[in-house]
Formats: sequence, C-alpha cells, structure tokens
Amino acid sequence: MERKPLHDLVSFATADLHARERRPAQVARGLIGSEILKIAGEIRALIRSGRRVCNLTVGDFDPHHFAIPATLRDATAQALRAGETNYPPSSGMLELREAVQRYYERELRLRYPVDSVLIAAGARPLIYGTFRTLLDRGDRVVYSVPSWNNNHYVHMAEAEGVVVPCQAETGFFPTAEQIVPHLRGARLLCLNSPLNPTGTAIDPQALRALSEAILAENRGRAARNERPLYLMFDHIYWPLHLGGHRHVTPPELLPEMARFTVFVDGISKAFAATGLRVGFGVGPVDVMERMGAVLGHVGAWAPRAEQVATARLLDDPEAIRAYHAGFLRGIAARMRLLHRGFQAMQAEGLPVACTEPMGAIYLAVRIAAAGRKTSAGRVLDSNEDVRRFLLEEADTAVVPFQAFGVPEESGWFRLSVGAVSEGEIEEMLPRVAEALRSLH
Repeated sequence: MERKPLHDLVSFATADLHARERRPAQVARGLIGSEILKIAGEIRALIRSGRRVCNLTVGDFDPHHFAIPATLRDATAQALRAGETNYPPSSGMLELREAVQRYYERELRLRYPVDSVLIAAGARPLIYGTFRTLLDRGDRVVYSVPSWNNNHYVHMAEAEGVVVPCQAETGFFPTAEQIVPHLRGARLLCLNSPLNPTGTAIDPQALRALSEAILAENRGRAARNERPLYLMFDHIYWPLHLGGHRHVTPPELLPEMARFTVFVDGISKAFAATGLRVGFGVGPVDVMERMGAVLGHVGAWAPRAEQVATARLLDDPEAIRAYHAGFLRGIAARMRLLHRGFQAMQAEGLPVACTEPMGAIYLAVRIAAAGRKTSAGRVLDSNEDVRRFLLEEADTAVVPFQAFGVPEESGWFRLSVGAVSEGEIEEMLPRVAEALRSLH
C-alpha cells in the first residue's frame, strides 16, 4: 500500500508570539504552572547530567527506597492477566467503593454509605471535582497558606480566593479566630492535614473549633435558606503520622460535620503508589453523586486493574499493618535525621530552625540567610537566592514556601524525604552546615 505523503506542520503548529497570547481561553492564559514541578524538573536534569544532588524537592517516593506493597503489586499484575483492562464504572468499581467504605469504618471509625464513596485517578481530580461541583463563578474559597495548589484550583474554577496566612506557632494551621471573619458568604473552606508542605498535623482542639464555626455558620444559613458552607478535608497523608501523633477528622469530633465535609484521599502517599493513580473521595451522597457526573465527563477514572488490586489491599488489614511497619520506620528515620541535623545547626548558632516531624514526608525548615553575603560577595536577597545557593554550594535541592502560596520572603522551605536514602541525608547535612558557615 502506498504511504501517504508527509505533511510538515511545524510552522503551522508554532503560533507567532502575538497570536499565542490570544488563542487560549482567558482562564488557561492566566493559569500559572507548578513551581514545584519546575524546580523538580531542573533537579532531574542536573541528576541526569551526572551531578550528585540530594533531592529533597519531590513529594514522591523513589521505589528503590519505598516500594509499593507486594499485595498491591501482585494483585495489579494478576488483574491485568485476568483481562481487567476495559472501562471501569465512572464512579469507581463497586468492589473498591465497598472496600473504601469498610476501610474508613475499620481504620477511621467512620461509617458511610457506599454512595458516599467516589473513585478517581488520584487525589487531584477529586480536588478539582470538589471545586467544580460546589462552586459557581465568583464564589468565595477560604484557604490558608502555606498550602498545596489551592490558588490554582481557585483560578480554574473562576472563584474568589481568601488567603489566610499561617505561622509556625500554630503548626502553619489556621485558628478559628482567623477563619471565622471570612466564613460569611464563603462556599468552601480547604484544610489539609498532615500538611503539605510542613509535615505538621492539626491540633484536635483547633479542628473542633473550626468545625464548630462551620456548623454555626450553616445553622444560620439554613434559617436564611442560603447555600451551605463546605469543608474540603484533604487527608491524603493521614496514615503517615509520626511520633505518636493521632490523626483526627471533623466528623469524628462532631458527627454532624459529615453533612458538610468532603474527604480527599487515596493510595498514592499511604502506600507509595503515586503512579498507580487511585484516589477516593468520601462525603455527602448528594455532593458525591454530582461530583461523579463531573468527573465522568472528564474521564478521570482510575485504571480498572489498579482498582481491583486496591480493593484487595484495603480489605487486608494484616498486609497493611505489615507494610506500614517498615514503610513508616523508613520515613521516620529520615525525618529524625533531618530534624536532628538542623537542630544541631541551630544549636551551633547557624541561621536555621525547623518544625517537629509529625506526619507526611515533609519537614519545614527555616533558613534565615536572606541579606547575608556568600564568600564570593553575592548578597542573598530572597528565598530563591537561598535555594540556588544551597544547590550550588551544598548540592542540596529544596522548595521555597513561595511555591505554596506564601508571598513574603519568610525563609521557610519544604524538605521531602521520599526520594532520598538515609545515607544521602547524612552526607548532605555537613555540606549545608559548611555552606551556611561560609555566609557573612
């Protein structure tokens, strides 16, 4: 058969600069790319070039250090061999939704109907689905900073964001006193615990106070026949609690919060399975049904074989406990090394501070080096300057809090342990200390 002639379309596909600014829709034109992914891409390129960098940037797991559970791996392969390769139901396979229902009842002591459970291709579609399901254009969303990507979802939903800055003294979580003045007229409040980027966990009393404020607001709205305020509670890291800290949820503290809470969850962080793309949302039935319709049109369902395998894992508490025994031990060891290393630098008088490791795979570290000079006479004016200084002088890659919505040059950075070994951390700490000693 004669082959069709090749059509070189490069010149047509490459729009000129003026046309490029006008062609996409306004929302797409104004959308800012992820600063975290930008930095991570830069570091990966350096590593590919042969440079040895302690990569503390990515909220991911290196499978050489943290493999997925054998049950999940083997069950996925078995499901593929069995032909589980066609479309799953758009709201998720019933066996997985029922497994999530049992998982929440068993592990979180929260009993929901199966119609409260929605499966998606990871947590991101569920966050997007929550925004799209609950918000009309111009609706108000209240969220604290630092936090992960709320500003981008606000933009995509064409909503109005109300930003509440938080400090280390409260674990970088908002207090009820900070939030209450913004609730009147708001449609959505976003919380994440354990928190990305700080690795801190919300205090149960603080969460109770926030939940009480939401319920009080909604009682008033019911009397005025107004739309309710919802809480998006992203607890994707909840199984990764460290140091004896206990995870709490709003409906656990105040059961009536189940009417207004949408949980964002999944296997990506709890089981180092970021690439398998299985997330689950749990919430009020009416909201989850409408969200299922939204995500069904997007085609954001999780792969069928991985859904089958995830159902098998969630229904095997012994396999989960056995996996977490080693998994959490590895995370905790890395977090302790980081924490002790920066505490030692602080005790030496170097310009650093850090939070207590409480959960997730992150440590928040403050490096107050802005305004100081390098040995070459260069003044470090910003967090970005400090980030580049650590990369150049200590072969250490970190993410500034500017990537998490914090505008001021606070000196805070996120350090992630998911893609590094204990040995890499031990080798990195003296390099960072020496680099900081060189500043004046």
